[in-house]
Amino acid sequence: MAELSTLARPYARAAFEYAVANSEVDTWAKQLELLTAIVSDAKVSEALASPTLTSAQTASVLTGLCGDELSQSVNNFVNILADNKRVALLPSVSEQFHVFKANREKSVDVTLISAQAVDSADEAKLAKVLTDKLEREVKISTEIDASLIGGVVVRTADLVIDGSVRGRLAKLAEAMNS
Repeated sequence: MAELSTLARPYARAAFEYAVANSEVDTWAKQLELLTAIVSDAKVSEALASPTLTSAQTASVLTGLCGDELSQSVNNFVNILADNKRVALLPSVSEQFHVFKANREKSVDVTLISAQAVDSADEAKLAKVLTDKLEREVKISTEIDASLIGGVVVRTADLVIDGSVRGRLAKLAEAMNS
């Protein structure tokens, strides 16, 4: 996956810089999500990978599936990707575009995984603490994983805080075995 990420980065950066310069960041983000959903479909992906399609046909098929949802600038971006045989990078481009967007907005998506449902008051306290610590606006989504036994795991793109009972037991077992 690192290779896809490396190949996608210049496209994502160029798209983001264009979107910022034209005050279209949210529009581009939504349209890239749509394109990602379309190319992630197995049948569409297989059709777009056909060696019999020219780059113009590949771009035409992809933009045709989007209907009138894409702006002219995003259509042009799809054409560039197709010309360079990089349409398969769209999910990675979209992911990196969203990272650039979050960094610009000083926000971070946090996943809170717990053994049981977390009440909204505790979630708000955690959001405040993380906002202060990370110096960014925190958007929390929650998941329930009964295998944690108790406690929580907090995940962002580059940070994992494991406060679960399962995690603590694993650390204890590792300490005892070394």
